[in-house]
Amino acid sequence: MENEIVSFALVAFTSFITIINPLGTMPVFMTMTSELSQDQRRKTAQKAVIVAFITMIAFAISGEILFNFFGISVNALRVVGGIIFFTMGQDMLQAKLTKVKVTDSEVKSYVDDISITPLAIPMICGPGAITNSIILWDDTNSWIMKAILIGVMAIVLLVTFLILWGSGKIMIWLGDTGNKVMMRLMGLIVMVIAVEFFFSGLAPIIRGIFEAQ
Repeated sequence: MENEIVSFALVAFTSFITIINPLGTMPVFMTMTSELSQDQRRKTAQKAVIVAFITMIAFAISGEILFNFFGISVNALRVVGGIIFFTMGQDMLQAKLTKVKVTDSEVKSYVDDISITPLAIPMICGPGAITNSIILWDDTNSWIMKAILIGVMAIVLLVTFLILWGSGKIMIWLGDTGNKVMMRLMGLIVMVIAVEFFFSGLAPIIRGIFEAQ
């Protein structure tokens, strides 16, 4: 039983840390929070991981029922996620995201907006993380395993928070020119990921349509 728990925890941690990929989220976070102070950046990262954590647990517990009720498929989520990623990558490639100026009066609403979308959903808690949550929750056969899964989610998101929070120091080290160069490079990568997301979701949908005929 102990070996089974350790094995499950390792599988859960490895899969979540790979799918969520906090280092991949960091450039988008750095770009979108470039006009915020260190404290405001911390609050943004904190809110994003909390929203992502709640979303992952909600889908883990009721995801399959919810998907069936609304007739939503994970592949449809991948398609939508791909479109969102592509738009975001295009803006990064053209350095549009750095042009966002935030006044003191707008800071709170701006932090609320970006911490939920796109940071929490779909950057941190995307289709992959949601699917992984549902599958792993379904694989648990005891409340101990369920508690371990929730604990693993919390640990992975804590790591994500620490990486995003520490990105401010990286921003200072890179400077304005370095940030723009990295943003354009990451914009290209995000667009490639978006295309992969889009077609990995679209292909099964099209296949299902032809099979139904």
